[in-house]
Amino acid sequence: MSACEPLGAPRKAAILISSTRAALGIYEDASAPIIADWLQEQNFDVIPAVIVPDGPAVGAALQGMLLAKPSVIITSGGTGLSADDVTPEQTEPLLDRTVPGIMEALRAAGLQKTPMASLSRGHAGIAGETFIVNLPGSPSGVMDGLSVLAPVLTHICDQLEGSHAHH
Repeated sequence: MSACEPLGAPRKAAILISSTRAALGIYEDASAPIIADWLQEQNFDVIPAVIVPDGPAVGAALQGMLLAKPSVIITSGGTGLSADDVTPEQTEPLLDRTVPGIMEALRAAGLQKTPMASLSRGHAGIAGETFIVNLPGSPSGVMDGLSVLAPVLTHICDQLEGSHAHH
């Protein structure tokens, strides 16, 4: 797209933060503002972030978000090994198809900075016409994940909307 072409109508995006401590107000989540700013830069209308405790609330919140039919849902948190890190288990049943290459790329990018990236158990996939991706809970992990998504997110959305152009 050249700088002279008008941007299309913004797509809709939602953010889900899985953090018991942030949901209880023990600390302020730092990942949602990073994700929201990035999505706005990518020409998305961002639905205000939802912050829920780790556990079944993640699945319930995702189901609610899917009703709004956003093009993208980005989650942050709940992808580690702690007993209450169940974002992947709450996400997977909602996916019609997985996109394992996205998670492989996210972990590979993260491994360049920390060996802990290999512990992220997140999923990426399609629920209806919505792309869902589970990012880590740390702001640095989120930024790494967004850098991986930057070159492919528009193409993902185009394909889900029925455009088969290959860029």
